[in-house]
Amino acid sequence: MRILYIIYQICIGLPIFLVLTILTALVTTLGCWLGNGHFWGYYPGKIWSQLTCITFLLPIKVEGKENIDEKTSYVFLANHQGAFDIFLIYGYLGRNFKWMMKKSLRKIPFVGKACEMAGFIFVDKSSPRKVYETIKNAERVLQGGTSMVVFPEGARTFSGHMREFKKGAFQMADQLQLPVVPMTIDGSFDVLPRTSKLLHWHRMKLTIHQPIYPIGKGPENQKMLLEESYKAIESGLPEKYKGQVPVQ
Repeated sequence: MRILYIIYQICIGLPIFLVLTILTALVTTLGCWLGNGHFWGYYPGKIWSQLTCITFLLPIKVEGKENIDEKTSYVFLANHQGAFDIFLIYGYLGRNFKWMMKKSLRKIPFVGKACEMAGFIFVDKSSPRKVYETIKNAERVLQGGTSMVVFPEGARTFSGHMREFKKGAFQMADQLQLPVVPMTIDGSFDVLPRTSKLLHWHRMKLTIHQPIYPIGKGPENQKMLLEESYKAIESGLPEKYKGQVPVQ
Protein backbone atom coordinates (compact mmCIF):
# COMPACT_ATOMS: atom_id res chain seq x y z
CA MET A 1 0.00 0.00 0.00
CA ARG A 2 2.82 2.41 0.84
CA ILE A 3 4.42 1.94 -2.59
CA LEU A 4 1.07 2.42 -4.35
CA TYR A 5 0.41 5.62 -2.41
CA ILE A 6 3.85 7.01 -3.32
CA ILE A 7 3.24 6.27 -7.00
CA TYR A 8 -0.23 7.85 -6.79
CA GLN A 9 0.92 11.06 -5.10
CA ILE A 10 3.82 11.59 -7.52
CA CYS A 11 2.07 10.67 -10.77
CA ILE A 12 -1.47 11.91 -10.05
CA GLY A 13 -1.69 13.89 -6.81
CA LEU A 14 1.23 16.27 -7.33
CA PRO A 15 0.33 17.36 -10.90
CA ILE A 16 -3.28 18.00 -9.83
CA PHE A 17 -2.07 19.94 -6.78
CA LEU A 18 0.23 22.16 -8.84
CA VAL A 19 -2.55 23.00 -11.31
CA LEU A 20 -4.99 23.70 -8.46
CA THR A 21 -2.45 25.96 -6.73
CA ILE A 22 -1.77 28.09 -9.82
CA LEU A 23 -5.47 28.35 -10.69
CA THR A 24 -6.37 29.30 -7.11
CA ALA A 25 -3.67 31.96 -6.97
CA LEU A 26 -4.82 33.47 -10.29
CA VAL A 27 -8.52 33.40 -9.35
CA THR A 28 -7.80 34.96 -5.94
CA THR A 29 -5.62 37.69 -7.40
CA LEU A 30 -8.06 38.54 -10.19
CA GLY A 31 -11.14 38.35 -7.97
CA CYS A 32 -9.62 40.61 -5.30
CA TRP A 33 -8.43 43.04 -7.98
CA LEU A 34 -11.93 43.28 -9.46
CA GLY A 35 -13.50 43.72 -6.00
CA ASN A 36 -15.01 41.95 -2.98
CA GLY A 37 -11.77 40.77 -1.43
CA HIS A 38 -13.76 39.41 1.52
CA PHE A 39 -15.19 36.72 -0.78
CA TRP A 40 -12.33 36.13 -3.22
CA GLY A 41 -9.70 36.30 -0.49
CA TYR A 42 -11.22 33.29 1.27
CA TYR A 43 -13.40 30.94 -0.78
CA PRO A 44 -10.96 30.01 -3.58
CA GLY A 45 -8.38 29.11 -0.91
CA LYS A 46 -10.95 27.13 1.03
CA ILE A 47 -11.93 25.09 -2.04
CA TRP A 48 -8.24 24.62 -2.98
CA SER A 49 -7.52 23.23 0.48
CA GLN A 50 -10.47 20.84 0.44
CA LEU A 51 -9.60 19.60 -3.05
CA THR A 52 -5.97 19.10 -1.98
CA CYS A 53 -7.01 16.86 0.91
CA ILE A 54 -9.42 14.98 -1.35
CA THR A 55 -6.77 14.60 -4.06
CA PHE A 56 -4.34 13.02 -1.61
CA LEU A 57 -7.11 10.81 -0.16
CA LEU A 58 -6.73 12.20 3.37
CA PRO A 59 -9.68 11.70 5.79
CA ILE A 60 -10.58 14.77 7.86
CA LYS A 61 -12.35 15.11 11.20
CA VAL A 62 -13.37 18.41 12.83
CA GLU A 63 -14.69 18.83 16.37
CA GLY A 64 -15.82 21.91 18.31
CA LYS A 65 -17.32 24.18 15.64
CA GLU A 66 -20.16 24.85 18.07
CA ASN A 67 -17.68 26.69 20.33
CA ILE A 68 -17.37 29.70 18.03
CA ASP A 69 -19.83 32.42 17.10
CA GLU A 70 -20.02 33.35 13.42
CA LYS A 71 -20.37 37.08 14.14
CA THR A 72 -17.37 37.38 16.49
CA SER A 73 -13.81 38.12 15.40
CA TYR A 74 -11.24 35.80 16.95
CA VAL A 75 -7.53 35.17 16.98
CA PHE A 76 -7.33 31.46 16.17
CA LEU A 77 -4.17 29.72 17.40
CA ALA A 78 -2.94 26.26 16.42
CA ASN A 79 0.06 24.03 16.90
CA HIS A 80 2.18 23.72 13.76
CA GLN A 81 2.69 20.04 12.98
CA GLY A 82 3.39 20.23 9.27
CA ALA A 83 2.68 21.74 5.87
CA PHE A 84 -0.80 20.20 5.73
CA ASP A 85 -1.89 22.33 8.70
CA ILE A 86 -2.65 25.00 6.09
CA PHE A 87 -5.08 22.80 4.17
CA LEU A 88 -6.76 21.46 7.30
CA ILE A 89 -7.50 24.91 8.73
CA TYR A 90 -8.20 26.72 5.47
CA GLY A 91 -10.46 24.02 4.16
CA TYR A 92 -12.33 22.93 7.27
CA LEU A 93 -12.41 25.64 9.94
CA GLY A 94 -15.48 27.11 8.27
CA ARG A 95 -14.70 30.74 9.10
CA ASN A 96 -13.66 33.65 6.91
CA PHE A 97 -10.23 34.61 8.21
CA LYS A 98 -6.87 36.07 7.32
CA TRP A 99 -3.56 34.33 7.86
CA MET A 100 -0.78 35.99 9.82
CA MET A 101 2.35 34.96 7.97
CA LYS A 102 6.05 35.64 7.61
CA LYS A 103 6.97 38.54 5.34
CA SER A 104 9.29 36.24 3.36
CA LEU A 105 6.30 34.21 2.07
CA ARG A 106 5.29 37.18 -0.06
CA LYS A 107 8.12 36.19 -2.44
CA ILE A 108 6.58 32.82 -3.42
CA PRO A 109 5.58 32.97 -7.11
CA PHE A 110 1.82 33.31 -7.70
CA VAL A 111 0.98 32.41 -4.08
CA GLY A 112 2.69 35.44 -2.50
CA LYS A 113 0.81 37.90 -4.71
CA ALA A 114 -2.48 36.11 -4.09
CA CYS A 115 -1.91 36.30 -0.32
CA GLU A 116 -1.17 40.01 -0.58
CA MET A 117 -4.30 40.66 -2.65
CA ALA A 118 -6.39 38.57 -0.22
CA GLY A 119 -5.41 40.89 2.63
CA PHE A 120 -3.34 38.43 4.64
CA ILE A 121 -1.24 40.00 7.38
CA PHE A 122 2.49 39.88 6.75
CA VAL A 123 4.55 40.25 9.92
CA ASP A 124 7.45 42.69 9.69
CA LYS A 125 9.63 42.71 12.82
CA SER A 126 12.39 44.85 11.37
CA SER A 127 11.57 47.83 13.60
CA PRO A 128 9.08 48.93 16.31
CA ARG A 129 7.36 51.10 13.70
CA LYS A 130 6.83 48.09 11.42
CA VAL A 131 5.43 46.05 14.31
CA TYR A 132 3.02 48.89 15.09
CA GLU A 133 1.97 49.00 11.42
CA THR A 134 1.30 45.24 11.53
CA ILE A 135 -1.02 45.68 14.52
CA LYS A 136 -2.87 48.58 12.88
CA ASN A 137 -3.27 46.56 9.69
CA ALA A 138 -4.71 43.67 11.68
CA GLU A 139 -7.11 46.04 13.39
CA ARG A 140 -8.44 47.20 10.01
CA VAL A 141 -8.81 43.63 8.75
CA LEU A 142 -10.48 42.07 11.79
CA GLN A 143 -13.91 43.61 11.39
CA GLY A 144 -17.39 42.18 10.94
CA GLY A 145 -16.61 38.65 12.07
CA THR A 146 -13.40 38.26 10.05
CA SER A 147 -10.77 36.52 12.14
CA MET A 148 -7.06 35.79 12.05
CA VAL A 149 -5.15 32.50 12.22
CA VAL A 150 -1.67 32.31 13.76
CA PHE A 151 0.82 29.53 14.47
CA PRO A 152 2.33 30.86 17.72
CA GLU A 153 5.26 28.41 17.58
CA GLY A 154 6.47 30.36 14.55
CA ALA A 155 7.64 27.27 12.65
CA ARG A 156 6.78 23.61 12.12
CA THR A 157 7.79 21.11 14.75
CA PHE A 158 10.60 18.62 14.11
CA SER A 159 9.26 16.05 16.57
CA GLY A 160 5.46 16.31 16.68
CA HIS A 161 5.72 17.91 20.12
CA MET A 162 4.81 21.55 20.59
CA ARG A 163 7.52 24.13 20.98
CA GLU A 164 7.36 27.28 23.09
CA PHE A 165 4.89 29.92 21.95
CA LYS A 166 6.09 33.29 20.76
CA LYS A 167 4.36 36.33 22.26
CA GLY A 168 3.37 38.22 19.11
CA ALA A 169 -0.11 36.76 18.62
CA PHE A 170 -0.99 37.30 22.27
CA GLN A 171 0.26 40.87 22.22
CA MET A 172 -1.95 41.51 19.21
CA ALA A 173 -4.98 39.86 20.83
CA ASP A 174 -4.35 41.94 23.92
CA GLN A 175 -3.96 45.16 21.95
CA LEU A 176 -7.17 44.55 19.99
CA GLN A 177 -8.98 43.00 23.00
CA LEU A 178 -10.06 39.96 21.02
CA PRO A 179 -10.75 36.47 22.37
CA VAL A 180 -8.34 33.74 21.30
CA VAL A 181 -9.49 30.30 20.18
CA PRO A 182 -6.98 27.47 20.68
CA MET A 183 -7.10 24.72 18.06
CA THR A 184 -5.33 21.36 18.18
CA ILE A 185 -4.04 19.84 14.96
CA ASP A 186 -3.45 16.10 15.13
CA GLY A 187 -2.26 13.93 12.25
CA SER A 188 -0.59 16.51 10.05
CA PHE A 189 2.82 15.50 11.42
CA ASP A 190 2.09 11.91 10.42
CA VAL A 191 1.06 13.01 6.90
CA LEU A 192 4.09 15.17 6.11
CA PRO A 193 6.62 15.89 8.84
CA ARG A 194 9.11 18.69 8.35
CA THR A 195 11.92 16.24 7.56
CA SER A 196 10.03 14.32 4.84
CA LYS A 197 9.45 14.93 1.14
CA LEU A 198 6.76 12.30 0.58
CA LEU A 199 3.28 12.06 2.10
CA HIS A 200 2.03 9.27 4.33
CA TRP A 201 -1.67 8.40 4.33
CA HIS A 202 -3.11 9.36 7.71
CA ARG A 203 -6.24 10.93 9.15
CA MET A 204 -6.06 14.60 10.19
CA LYS A 205 -8.14 16.05 13.01
CA LEU A 206 -8.87 19.66 13.95
CA THR A 207 -10.20 20.28 17.47
CA ILE A 208 -11.60 23.76 18.14
CA HIS A 209 -11.51 24.57 21.86
CA GLN A 210 -13.53 27.08 23.86
CA PRO A 211 -12.61 30.76 23.30
CA ILE A 212 -10.45 32.43 25.94
CA TYR A 213 -11.54 36.00 26.63
CA PRO A 214 -9.28 38.83 27.82
CA ILE A 215 -9.28 39.62 31.55
CA GLY A 216 -7.85 43.09 31.17
CA LYS A 217 -5.10 44.62 29.12
CA GLY A 218 -1.35 44.33 29.50
CA PRO A 219 1.36 41.77 30.36
CA GLU A 220 -0.79 39.76 32.79
CA ASN A 221 -3.54 39.30 30.22
CA GLN A 222 -0.99 38.29 27.58
CA LYS A 223 0.58 35.75 29.94
CA MET A 224 -2.83 34.28 30.78
CA LEU A 225 -3.81 33.97 27.10
CA LEU A 226 -0.52 32.27 26.25
CA GLU A 227 -0.55 29.79 29.12
CA GLU A 228 -4.23 28.85 28.79
CA SER A 229 -3.92 28.49 25.02
CA TYR A 230 -0.90 26.22 25.34
CA LYS A 231 -2.67 23.97 27.85
CA ALA A 232 -5.82 23.75 25.73
CA ILE A 233 -3.95 22.89 22.53
CA GLU A 234 -1.73 20.31 24.22
CA SER A 235 -4.78 18.64 25.81
CA GLY A 236 -6.01 17.60 22.37
CA LEU A 237 -2.78 15.87 21.35
CA PRO A 238 -2.12 12.13 21.68
CA GLU A 239 0.01 11.21 24.69
CA LYS A 240 3.03 10.51 22.49
CA TYR A 241 3.16 14.19 21.44
CA LYS A 242 2.52 15.81 24.82
CA GLY A 243 5.33 17.62 26.60
CA GLN A 244 8.26 19.47 25.10
CA VAL A 245 11.43 17.90 23.76
CA PRO A 246 14.75 19.71 23.13
CA VAL A 247 14.90 21.51 19.78
CA GLN A 248 17.35 19.76 17.49
